[in-house]
Amino acid sequence: MSLITTRRAVLAGVCAAPAVLAFPRGSFAASNLTLGHNAAPGNPRQVAAEHFAKLVGEKTGGKLAVRVAGAEQLGNEQSLLTSLRTGAIDMTVNSQGSTSALLPELAALGLPFLFADSAAAFRVLEGQVGADLGARFEKIGMLPLGWWDNGIRNITNSKRPIQKPEDLKGLKIRTPPDPMTIDIFRALGAGTEQISFGELYIALQQGVVDGQENPLTNIASSKLYEVNRFISLSGHKWESSPFLMSSISAKRYAADMVSIRAAAKEATDLQRRLLAESEAKFAKQFSEDPKLSVNSCDTAAFQAASAGVVEAWKAKPFGDFVRKLVDAAKA
Repeated sequence: MSLITTRRAVLAGVCAAPAVLAFPRGSFAASNLTLGHNAAPGNPRQVAAEHFAKLVGEKTGGKLAVRVAGAEQLGNEQSLLTSLRTGAIDMTVNSQGSTSALLPELAALGLPFLFADSAAAFRVLEGQVGADLGARFEKIGMLPLGWWDNGIRNITNSKRPIQKPEDLKGLKIRTPPDPMTIDIFRALGAGTEQISFGELYIALQQGVVDGQENPLTNIASSKLYEVNRFISLSGHKWESSPFLMSSISAKRYAADMVSIRAAAKEATDLQRRLLAESEAKFAKQFSEDPKLSVNSCDTAAFQAASAGVVEAWKAKPFGDFVRKLVDAAKA
């Protein structure tokens, strides 16, 4: 049995039932709220989550404490979201792709080349589009506390530089379980496979997939460059990392929500700043590393090849939201 198969079996067992219930609240003497996520230590998501926990303690005078469990300690993103809806955990920061399984229109934020940078995306999310998404989240038992940055995404692989869409033909690319990303890469001519982020390094190392797509920060913090030396700056989409609280927990801690929201705002600002700094740092570091091959892509060719994805998403049942999003991004 391969190592990756073993890891999948372990994760399946963790997620199959009560991933979080294996960690009852009473076992955390110093914590009465739990925040789970999948990012590696040192990732801006983890740093900001720890900062949020510190702020909650300060702003509530020690009344509340937050235990942060990163790196899939409490299961993968799908199990974390299930636990969030049932109130088994209180908060989570997940990828846009995994979260869109519960709120499909969220994936539209990743339409190909919709946003030139993160700042453009946040201008839209801080307006009516963000308000609409917030209302939709509440209908499924989740309360958005902030829109964290998961960055502009680029492609890595172990075979060759990717300059034009044709270079992706014959390659198998790992994507998150996100219909938008899958649609984009199929439009670009690549094969796709959905693998948990926690298993990605081994999947790349063993050749289960040839490549993947992520912001440079995630590529660095999970050391994916060690097994994918070709880094192609495609900038094909932007993604958020929604910071969500269980509606059940929000009701339980209603008296403290002003403090929790204030802490979340400060942590959101920190995470966005750290991500921007990290992206600039690793763009320079990767380009100067002689062991890596970094190249720019033909953006016009990628835009042309993926244009059909935008039209297909406008035809979905929530097409009105997609059209409003596209119009807001152009404004």
